[in-house]
Amino acid sequence: MSDDWSPEEVAATVADYFVMLEHQFLKQSFNKREHNRYLQTILRGRSAGAVEFKHANISAILIEIGFPYVEGYKPRGNYQELLKDEVEVYLGLHPDIVAMEQVIVDAPALDFPELITTDDIFVPAPARKRTRATYEKRQPISPILRNVNYLEREARNASLGLAGERFVLDVEHRRLWELGLRSLAERIEHVAKTQGDDLGYDIVSYDENGRERLIEVKTTAFGSMTPFFASAKEVSVSDTREEFHLYRVFKFRETPRIFSLPGPLRKSCTLDPVQFRATL
Repeated sequence: MSDDWSPEEVAATVADYFVMLEHQFLKQSFNKREHNRYLQTILRGRSAGAVEFKHANISAILIEIGFPYVEGYKPRGNYQELLKDEVEVYLGLHPDIVAMEQVIVDAPALDFPELITTDDIFVPAPARKRTRATYEKRQPISPILRNVNYLEREARNASLGLAGERFVLDVEHRRLWELGLRSLAERIEHVAKTQGDDLGYDIVSYDENGRERLIEVKTTAFGSMTPFFASAKEVSVSDTREEFHLYRVFKFRETPRIFSLPGPLRKSCTLDPVQFRATL
């Protein structure tokens, strides 16, 4: 078969991906392997690995346009331009998917799920494979989708952000308590509330040696590869204060987990400018 996927192959793969994403939104179980096998019968010649790679390409496209992705398909950016076009067409023809996403990102988070042991809460930070693009030169995302960034909209959900901070306060208190450092546990401070939210971090906690840990909390209801938004102040503090830790809380509404990014965000993340200040 040709290495380039035909419009029919791309359309079938995109449609199948969004079926899985809708199941995920509705918290319905689905089997990614079964979806892969089904697509192989339709595509007639594409391997399981090729199908999985294409699904990972779709994840990368959705992240670029500010939309959640199917968990388990880590984004792979060297995608076919035709694939991006088909994703945009699909979303344009299925406003129900977009509306479903809007409900999720705007939903209040008044509480957090029951905490499991702290050993299970903390997980390693994910590593995204960055490969050179092998397809056409990238074209801009369509204005219709570029103007509706639902991941950015979720980041502005104040109740979700506050619930995530309270969750981390509880996690940190339990972590220090389990280490036998009860006096330090009682000194944890929610500085975003007591001193204001312009410090560049939300919580002052401590490590096992009694040194301060300045924690900025970023919370999402979606997967670990979901981008987050950092202010200039937060980036600056991460550059200048070695005690800085960014706690990324993900899958918050279901099974919350945390990975930590200590030190400068410039070293652990790719920082893309998304806002500009204009002075006359």
